Amino acid sequence: MVQIKRSEMRQIDDAFAMGSGYVLNFSDRTMSEWFEDELRINIDDQRYKRRGTSKANRLRAFIEDEPAPLVARMLRGLWAHRQVIAYVPYGATPEDCKRQEANLFAIINRIESGAGTPAIDAVVAFTRDETLEELVQAIRRDAEADKPQAALDRLHTYSMKKFAHLLKQRGAPTNQEEPLHSRVGRYVKLVEAERELKPITKQIMKNCIGIFQSYNDVRNSHSFAHDNTVVEKEEARFIFETVVSMLRFVRSVETARFEGEGAQAASK
Repeated sequence: MVQIKRSEMRQIDDAFAMGSGYVLNFSDRTMSEWFEDELRINIDDQRYKRRGTSKANRLRAFIEDEPAPLVARMLRGLWAHRQVIAYVPYGATPEDCKRQEANLFAIINRIESGAGTPAIDAVVAFTRDETLEELVQAIRRDAEADKPQAALDRLHTYSMKKFAHLLKQRGAPTNQEEPLHSRVGRYVKLVEAERELKPITKQIMKNCIGIFQSYNDVRNSHSFAHDNTVVEKEEARFIFETVVSMLRFVRSVETARFEGEGAQAASK
């Protein structure tokens, strides 16, 4: 739960034109659709109506009741939406808009700096698949609720799917019996053949094969996958963030590969 000062709530009100019960240019329907599409949240749920049923009151209740990472993500997304629709509050000057943005992001930074929950930016759906999207949302919910132990099992499943997908893209399919670290090892060899990596990057990626091998044991023996004694919270967070950091680098590798292929195609 986020501790929001009254002065900060006034600044959030200011940023999203909430003074008269509204939120930006949303109708009840479009606000519900935005929360469902962006956060998989039902903002019409009764628990968000404890302050009143207006759009602004439901948003305030959401901010006060939900975990810090989820609130920060919502605020960032809502500001991005304001920019997309080029919304300017009535009578606001360009200087007012800059002030609103600065105040809002100061609040977001404070919320995020005190959240202490795992980063999840690299855990995204990489292909159209309803099951995969549900898995990603489940990992996000666990992380944002500050439950890294619960997230470890699902993150392992995500990693299995991710590296199977990456190998398949390179014409090197996997089978269900192939363990995670074997998939990672084959992927690392293919990446090394595709591009020149700095020696330290090669070493880190090779070390990651061993990390994923140990991750198999954590998933099988120390997570909620089975009736296990789970790792302690801080250790689970460290494991989670280490795996996500590898996935983050992989995402950057794949982005560079895609951009390189696109540039080659454009030059033909």
